Amino acid sequence: MAPLLTKRTYQFVVNNFLKLIFIPIALAVSSKADYIIQFYNSMHLTPLHLLCTTFLILYTLTVFLVSRPRPVYLVDYALFKPPRSYRASFAGFIEHARMGRLFSEPKSVHFQMKILERSGLGEETCLPPALHYIPPTPTMALAREEAELVIFSAMDSLFTKTGVKPRDIDILILNCSLFSPTPSLTASVINKYKMRSNIKSFNLSGMGCSAGLISIDLASDLLQKHPNSNAIVISTEILTPNSYLGKERAMLLPNCLFRMGGAAVLLSNRRSDRRRAKYRLSHVVRTHRGADDKSYGCVSQEEDDEGNVGIKLNIDLMAVAGEALKSNITAIGPLVLPASEQLLFAISLIMRKFFNSRSKPYIPDFKEAFEHFCIHAGGRAVIDELQKSLQLTNEQVEASRMALHRFGNTSSSSLWYELSYIESKGRMRKGDRVWQIAFGSGFKCNSAVWRCNRTIKLPVEGPWADCIDKYPVHVPDVVKL
Repeated sequence: MAPLLTKRTYQFVVNNFLKLIFIPIALAVSSKADYIIQFYNSMHLTPLHLLCTTFLILYTLTVFLVSRPRPVYLVDYALFKPPRSYRASFAGFIEHARMGRLFSEPKSVHFQMKILERSGLGEETCLPPALHYIPPTPTMALAREEAELVIFSAMDSLFTKTGVKPRDIDILILNCSLFSPTPSLTASVINKYKMRSNIKSFNLSGMGCSAGLISIDLASDLLQKHPNSNAIVISTEILTPNSYLGKERAMLLPNCLFRMGGAAVLLSNRRSDRRRAKYRLSHVVRTHRGADDKSYGCVSQEEDDEGNVGIKLNIDLMAVAGEALKSNITAIGPLVLPASEQLLFAISLIMRKFFNSRSKPYIPDFKEAFEHFCIHAGGRAVIDELQKSLQLTNEQVEASRMALHRFGNTSSSSLWYELSYIESKGRMRKGDRVWQIAFGSGFKCNSAVWRCNRTIKLPVEGPWADCIDKYPVHVPDVVKL
């Protein structure tokens, strides 16, 4: 009890230092009021002086108001919920692996079964129809069908929820890492909804699971340049053409983790959206470690010896992710951490540099900066590592674990399934701060910080609506198959 009281006292004093010293300064100034009045009278200011001073103050205030960044609001978002007929149960997945012509090698089947047992996924995750065929049929036509189903379903839901019309959209950004057809996916959206000819559209590919936050950053930059505008960000990954049909273990792993998912997010810088918007964007911090060869090659699309294309995950992936996370939190820390945590971190850094380099560095308590955490649901190991590194509680990583269990690794859209989980549990209050963290090939670690604009009331529409009461569920370390 005593250490906790001491810690709270320290935090209060440091975080409110300026407020605390303002009181004695104000008292000292008020006690010298007579001297201040005498000094003012001795200056013999003319009306011209007062006019010039007033003009300077108003000019400075106007420049400040015009030059400050425009607020970026998250009005609402919509998520794709796959039909139950697309469900990929463990038993069905293993049966397909055994019966498939290319997966039939017993060692490959056994390896995938072991991965599934420890993956953290549940029995409700979904795969597209082409991957339910025996053998899988990854054709371009079926890939297009999957893309249109996921993207158009999310867009239809977003337009219904927000009341915004397609012709009201000024900026359209879509990220899909591994499926990049011609015409582009953004072109298919514009064609489907008959959007304006002067819409600014961007199609991002090859940027991995962190591309969703890259798209948010791009949209934020564009909204700074274009006042009174709406932007839609679509994040998804199309699985049909990207299932690995070979036998390399490092390339079989994504087959076991990645599942269908997609999100459509409406952003705005319009003042009229301030009251109805759910969140306001505070910061986006991007870290790219592509200059390091090991980081660059830890996640890559390659061919195996038999010519089968797949995503290869190197064994040093978690070490690379840890280094990227360190760089990212070093950049984001000064922006979000209270003064008390920054002071302790600075003292620790000085002590290690000049006195004892072997001492453990102080890990800032990010729980003092955020109420909610959305960690990319890339797999159980990713969530475990970040929970340990950031010293988070089980409740603070609950959204990530449950999103992984219910929907699997949905790539760049996973952060939005986690945010929807928090809302569906009734935990999001006005003023709450949310930290979204995502990792991607290249290697990248990206963060976005949002502040809740209004308390999110229940019930919440979305993919959790029919199952939120079942969660959280216990996810065992190993599910025996």
